Amino acid sequence: MRAGRTTFQVRRLRRGEIVMRVLHVVSLISSDGAFGGPTRVCQNQSQALQATGHQVTVVAGARGGDVSPPAMIDGVRTLMFRARRVPGLGFAGMFAPGMVRWLLEHSTDFDVAHVHLARDLVTLPAMMTLLRSGIPVVVQPHGMIDPSRKPLARPVDAWGTRPVLRRASAVLALNNRERDDLKLVARDLPQPVVLPNGVPEQKAQDRPLGTEFAEVLYLARLHARKRPLYFIEAAKRLHGSFPSTRFTLVGPDEGEAAAVQSAIGDHTSTMSWEGPIDPARTMDRMARCDIYVLPAVDEPFGMTVLEAMSLGKPVVVTESCGLAAAVRRHEAGIVSRDDPDDLAQAIAELLADPAKRARMGEHGRTAVRTEFGMPAVAARLGDIYRKAVQQVR
Repeated sequence: MRAGRTTFQVRRLRRGEIVMRVLHVVSLISSDGAFGGPTRVCQNQSQALQATGHQVTVVAGARGGDVSPPAMIDGVRTLMFRARRVPGLGFAGMFAPGMVRWLLEHSTDFDVAHVHLARDLVTLPAMMTLLRSGIPVVVQPHGMIDPSRKPLARPVDAWGTRPVLRRASAVLALNNRERDDLKLVARDLPQPVVLPNGVPEQKAQDRPLGTEFAEVLYLARLHARKRPLYFIEAAKRLHGSFPSTRFTLVGPDEGEAAAVQSAIGDHTSTMSWEGPIDPARTMDRMARCDIYVLPAVDEPFGMTVLEAMSLGKPVVVTESCGLAAAVRRHEAGIVSRDDPDDLAQAIAELLADPAKRARMGEHGRTAVRTEFGMPAVAARLGDIYRKAVQQVR
């Protein structure tokens, strides 16, 4: 154990459970929700862990306008460090030197760290710094680290990804597919622990009274893999049969906005892109829709899908979505092929049958309560952290 590190034991809960000082590290927190699922997962986990009595701090990169003094976000102490970006590299080119300096001074204030790891220059250097400090580190890549042919993936993996994965106290995978992908990236990696994401349970929210039209909602980044153009193409196929239905896209541009606006063309009376949204408003915005659609391919999990289910909204996802099996198993929506025609058919099936929408929406709420609830996720994380701490004591 590194000299100067405080003793692991803060206080105990009534049932004898050890309360830990937990540090969460995530690449980016932004007012437009640009980093999506990993940030939401980090915040949900931190809230749930704190609710059970653990002491949680979140550190994250932030764009210039979002940098602020230490603050309480959703009741969790959060520090945001200015993230700069290497031009042309997207999220992979982000780096936050201030975070690394802070970690060098404060890492031993914590009993365990949980890094939401990406192939970027925010979390990889943070992970290396934490490992050198001697505290146990749990890694959760959120499907962002898989076998890749991108030019930078090989050198980045050799320099940072594989070494930190191998040295982690525990590696978390969303499902068996991600577990297998991680072992392809780092072939001698110990068996990752499968831990699905969760979301807080919500009250079912119906559309506001007096609404005369149904709304089908896409809420995600406008990125090619998310298939926003498929959403627009499906909307065009359905316009004649459902003329009073509105199809809305919400989310930041990640390269597809110009193509989306061009595809919408003169259909603005029934189709629109509202732009990015503050993550704090996501649930309220979802509550105003009737059907939630995520046409993305190779989506590791899909936090927005779980959030829509928690609100009692039927969902439409594609076969390669990590939640497709759960949507089918719970009958919480429809699983579509990666094709605008099949996507349109799935949406039409729900638009034509309000009773089916209501039934599937309620099934989704049940699924969240029984399988994807935050109390169960927090309990699992607590066990994983305790085991990691015991291994280094």
